[in-house]
Amino acid sequence: MTRFFQRDRLVRSGGFVAFVALTLLTALLGACTSAVTRQTDTQTDLVYVGTQASQIRALRFDAATGKLSAIGIVAQGPKSTWVAAHPAHPVLYAVDDDSTHEGSVTAYAVNRATGALTKVNAVPAGGNGTTNLWMDDNATTLLAANFNSGSVSSITVEPDGSLGSLVSTVKETGSGPNRRQASAHAHSAVVDPSGRYALVPDLGADRVFVYRYDPVTHALLPDEGDGPHPFVAPTGSGPRHIAFGPDGTFAYLLTELSAEVMVLRWDASNARFTLVQSVPVSSAAFQGVKSGAEIAISGDGRFVYVENRGENELVVYRVNADSGTLALIQRVASGGDRPWGFAIHPSGKWLLVANQRSGTVNVFSVDTSTGKVADTGESAAMPTPVGIAFVE
Repeated sequence: MTRFFQRDRLVRSGGFVAFVALTLLTALLGACTSAVTRQTDTQTDLVYVGTQASQIRALRFDAATGKLSAIGIVAQGPKSTWVAAHPAHPVLYAVDDDSTHEGSVTAYAVNRATGALTKVNAVPAGGNGTTNLWMDDNATTLLAANFNSGSVSSITVEPDGSLGSLVSTVKETGSGPNRRQASAHAHSAVVDPSGRYALVPDLGADRVFVYRYDPVTHALLPDEGDGPHPFVAPTGSGPRHIAFGPDGTFAYLLTELSAEVMVLRWDASNARFTLVQSVPVSSAAFQGVKSGAEIAISGDGRFVYVENRGENELVVYRVNADSGTLALIQRVASGGDRPWGFAIHPSGKWLLVANQRSGTVNVFSVDTSTGKVADTGESAAMPTPVGIAFVE
């Protein structure tokens, strides 16, 4: 969100001779105009980038011009590949994605003036290789997906944005034919629009697991035989991330290994997905290793944005409002090598891409009428950027 910094003051100096009324009025109006102009010039947002270099880096983003400026390293230690922001407080959350020990989630207080982070507290994530965070609509629970241990946990969030405690952990089982599917690998987790179920795309098990979620106790409740059943994805597809449309009728599942977007109709009354459509992310001529990385939906629900990591592309689809189905409208280079994550600015007019291998965060403009994106040529260099979050 664009923010205004402290207003410039008009300072009067003493001892001057009287000016005519017209001259005084002209000078006053000119000074006010200059103050407003200087405010507009400094309207910047804070951008935090999780990396594979065991550090979080900060940038400033000018939402009026699309310009980026570097702040630098603001946290070091945990392997903070994924970062997420509190919707109301200046608090940033980051994972520890180091699979050699139990993962964790850390809360940082954000200094809006400088971009600096101060550690508030940290909570165990209930598994290894914590790779993704998602906050419920009430901002009272964080879901943490633990990739290496194939589990998902719920963690309470206090009213001030600090972390409470680890409440529940559900461990998954399953495998697939790909060498990366020897066991379950929870890749992300979201709460459905009804607020009653947690949905967990699992790359290793080729499933989207569905668990009951209690927003009062913050607990995830595993399937006990008579509960909701998972969505079974095609063998070897490797579900990665999922996003719901604004009205909650349709969800869009991105697979990593087969690089497809599956349009799913969600029946909250029966906690069940039905496949509506499956569209390839890779181009027809592509012969390399397919890889889907990130997916998001525009605020108005008209467009779906996908990172095609296999071909270093952004892919844009138009959504049919009635059927939920997708139609391809654009393929464009991601501005670097191996796009891993992206974030859409709250205005909907900008999209920032983390190109992990080439080490850049690239700025794309978004045409909110057509949905198409364009590389602005603006970028910031840093090692192994992975996840991006704007702090409001």
